[in-house]
Amino acid sequence: MPKSNIVILPIRLSTFAICIGGAIVSGWTFLSSSGNGYLFLVFIALTLLGIYDSLQSKHAILRNYPILGHMRFLLEFIRPEIRQYFIEGDNDKTPFSREQRTLVYSRSKAVADEIPFGTTLDVMAPGYQWINQSLVPTHISTHDFRVEIGGKDCKQKYSASIFNISAMSFGSLSANAILALNLGAKKGGFAHDTGEGSISQYHRIHGGDLIWEIGSGYFGCRNEDGTFNGEKFAQNALDPQVKMVEIKLSQGAKPGHGGILPGPKVTAEIAAARGVKEGESCISPSSHSAFSTPIEMMHFVKHLRDLSGGKPVGFKLCIGHPWEWFGIVKAMLVTNIYPDFIVVDGSEGGTGASPVEFTNHVGTPLQDGLRLVHNTLMGANLRNHIKIGCSGKIISAFDMAVAFALGADWCNSARGFMFSIGCIQAQVCNTGFCPTGVTTQDPQRQKALVVPDKSERVYNFHNETLKRLKELVEAAGLNHPAEIDAPHIVRRISKNEVRLLSFLLPEMPKGLLLKNEGIDPSLNLPRVFELYWHRAQASSFKALDD
Repeated sequence: MPKSNIVILPIRLSTFAICIGGAIVSGWTFLSSSGNGYLFLVFIALTLLGIYDSLQSKHAILRNYPILGHMRFLLEFIRPEIRQYFIEGDNDKTPFSREQRTLVYSRSKAVADEIPFGTTLDVMAPGYQWINQSLVPTHISTHDFRVEIGGKDCKQKYSASIFNISAMSFGSLSANAILALNLGAKKGGFAHDTGEGSISQYHRIHGGDLIWEIGSGYFGCRNEDGTFNGEKFAQNALDPQVKMVEIKLSQGAKPGHGGILPGPKVTAEIAAARGVKEGESCISPSSHSAFSTPIEMMHFVKHLRDLSGGKPVGFKLCIGHPWEWFGIVKAMLVTNIYPDFIVVDGSEGGTGASPVEFTNHVGTPLQDGLRLVHNTLMGANLRNHIKIGCSGKIISAFDMAVAFALGADWCNSARGFMFSIGCIQAQVCNTGFCPTGVTTQDPQRQKALVVPDKSERVYNFHNETLKRLKELVEAAGLNHPAEIDAPHIVRRISKNEVRLLSFLLPEMPKGLLLKNEGIDPSLNLPRVFELYWHRAQASSFKALDD
């Protein structure tokens, strides 16, 4: 029997065919004066769209599925919202779980944050952690825990809250977001880190304490060629509102990666804050031009401290090559110049925009970086001279407790405070279309963020979190978060095995690195000290060859 030559219309073209048929039928009925002209126009428009889809060469899916293929792009566009509102579990951390976000929202509104019926976490899963409680809990009179920052050469020590707003620049955040954060910090008596975008007019209006971050672009203290300008630095640093100065070496979300703010985004306000020209691209190099060796870096620290009138000066970094960090510590020992503080940024930290390879696979996570910094300072007998801050997905009081156990003196949070002013984790920070006005420079979108209301939520989030931390400290039988140590935290390794954090991440004995006896294997310390401490040098960021 001969094969049929009948060509059957592919199903993938059925939508296009229906639109063509609809256009013909609706056109005929419209011309006969009994049809709806609007329906005819709709089918004509869809037919023209189908013709365009079939002829265009940019999207293969539209050529094969005219009209219908647009549904794929629509579904892809709304996929994050569908997942967040209908599919995501309470403990799916992408990057923050619904439970974490709800915790911040509740505390920001000062409403009940308790959960009924028991934990939703799998307490038998590897990685689950808890703090051991005492049979004799303590009673602490206040939750306003403070830490004094300032070493031997500091003339204006700063009594900081142990929970502060992490670095976020004006430009990345909207003007109203900066206003709300700073007013909340003013009400609560805690610090607001400016981010490397420098001090804008919106940071100054309410007068909240500022930590001025100095990045490689030296915004707010730069010459026209982008190099450091000491006179401009002193003008800002001597402002009483500026309590500390932080040199940014690297950022957890994109360490080793510079940045550029395209010229069209450099508005007059951003240009004024950063000390650049309006409309010209604003570049942050990947490294500093003011120093090129660890020793030069320590002299730069001293220079900034002198220019600021003796205020605390430190630096922030995400740990990378361990010998570079060890070289910095050796430079402290050689020069006898110590930073007043070090902020350790974990690779899990946030950013407005970063290449996915840097976000996912560059830099050391907070746990490992923080413990390395603490242990190195212990081994060099410098820990008593230098305070350590940390940042990286810190949301709850327990997150803070773990950080203290690893060696931190205080904690910073960026996205936690963003949630407090309305962020819904839409993850469109780099588009300018933030739905809540937090990360946009669009004046109309910013109006959605009402400063008096949101500033109160910033204050509440800080206040309620510290109240919960106080309760944790009391339950553990301690008197201050500074007393939380690695033996207080337990981590599950498997269903049948748990370990104290002090066993998994042991502490370096004081002064051990200054001795020439080597490191006793029985101390169970990471091999990084054995492998790289002797190869690090104060005169260079490069490692010595064996």
